[in-house]
Amino acid sequence: MTELNLNIHAAGIVEEGAFAVLDRVLQSKAAGNDVINLGIGQPDLVPPAHVIEAAIRALRDGPHGYTSSVGIDALREAVAVDVMTRTGASVSRDEVVIVPGGKVTIFLAAMLLGGAGAEILYPDPGFPCYREAIRLSGARAIPYPIHQEKDFAFDAQEVMGLVNANTRLIIVNSPANPTGGVVPRHELDVLAQGLEAHPQVLVLSDEIYSQLVFEDSDFTSLFSHPGLRNRTILLDGWSKTFAMTGWRLGFGVWPLHLIGHVRKLISATHSCVNVAAQMGGLAAITGPRTEIANYRLVLQQRRDALIAALNDIPGVSCRVPGGAFYAFPDVTDTGWPSEALADKLLERAHVAVVPGDSFGANGSGFLRLSYATDQARLLEAVERIKEFLVTFPALGRAGNFL
Repeated sequence: MTELNLNIHAAGIVEEGAFAVLDRVLQSKAAGNDVINLGIGQPDLVPPAHVIEAAIRALRDGPHGYTSSVGIDALREAVAVDVMTRTGASVSRDEVVIVPGGKVTIFLAAMLLGGAGAEILYPDPGFPCYREAIRLSGARAIPYPIHQEKDFAFDAQEVMGLVNANTRLIIVNSPANPTGGVVPRHELDVLAQGLEAHPQVLVLSDEIYSQLVFEDSDFTSLFSHPGLRNRTILLDGWSKTFAMTGWRLGFGVWPLHLIGHVRKLISATHSCVNVAAQMGGLAAITGPRTEIANYRLVLQQRRDALIAALNDIPGVSCRVPGGAFYAFPDVTDTGWPSEALADKLLERAHVAVVPGDSFGANGSGFLRLSYATDQARLLEAVERIKEFLVTFPALGRAGNFL
C-alpha cells in the first residue's frame, strides 16, 4: 500500500493511556480473569433516576431536531445559575456553551488560541488531552511542573517564569487528574497578579471535579478570582458529578467576545449536542443532589482507606488527594519503572492501573489508581499489588521485568 502523507499534527496524537488500559481490561475479563479495574476514571454509580426519566421522555416525546449550536436556552440558563451559585461569579446564559463532553472545550480553546508560533502551558503530570489538543492546534505545548511536595499543586511563580510574548493560554486543573491535587488560593493569587503584565494570555480552568472536593481541602474556583474572571474559560460538566460519563455532556463558560468564534467552530464540527442528553443534563442540574453529597462522603472514606493501605506497602508512598477520585502513589522505591509495573500488575495480579508516564514526564515513577469503586475491591487490589511486589522485588530492582 502506498504510504499516505498524513497531517503531522493529527498523526502524532497519542492515545489516552486510561482507554488503552481499558481495552486490555476488557480482553482480560473476556479471557475469564477476575480483573479489578482501577484504571478508568468514572464513578461507580448510575445517574439519578429523574435524570434518566428526563432523557427517556425527550426520546419519546421530542423535540427531535437540531438545537442551537451552543445548547438549549433553558439548559444554558440553568448552568449560569449553577455556576453563579457555586463560585459567586456573575455569569450570563450568553457565556455558556453546551458541548459533547469536557474534552471538546479543551480542543475549542486550543483551536482558537493555538496555531503556529503560539505557546500554550499545561500541567505535567496532567490530563493527556491537554497536550494532544495543543499539538493538534499547531501550537507549542509547554509543560509546567506539578510538585508532589506541594501536595500536587503548582508553583505560580514557576509557571509565570514560562510565560512570554508567545504565550496564549495557560491550562489549570484543580482538583486534578491524575493526582487529585488541589491548587491553594495563594497560588491562584500569585498567578492572577503575574498575568496582569500579560493581557494576551487567557486561562482555561478545568474544574470537572469541582463538586468532588473533600472536607479537608482548600479548594477555590479559579473562575471566582476577580482578577481573572474576564480572562478565564471555565470547563465543567456532568460526567464526574452526576455519573454521566457515557452521555458525553459538558459545558464551557467563555469570555463573551469569544462566543461568536466558538459558535463557528461548533457549526463546522459537531453542530450541536443531542437533545436527549441535554434534557437529562437539565434535570440533573436543576434537581436534587442528595446522591452527590452522599457519594462524596463515600469517596472520602474510600480515599482514606486506600491511602493508608498504599502507604503500608514497602517502597510505596502516597499523598492524600484533596479532590476527584484518584490516588497517585510514588512507586520509585519499589525498583520497578511505573510502566513496567502497571503492565505486570494487570498481567500477573489482574489489577488495572495507569502508569504515571501516561500523564507526562513528571508522572514517571507514579501510578494512577481510581478509587471510584467498591471499597472491599479497592483493598483487595492493594493486597494483590503488595503480594506482587513481595513476590518479585529483586527481579524489579535487577531490571529483569518478567
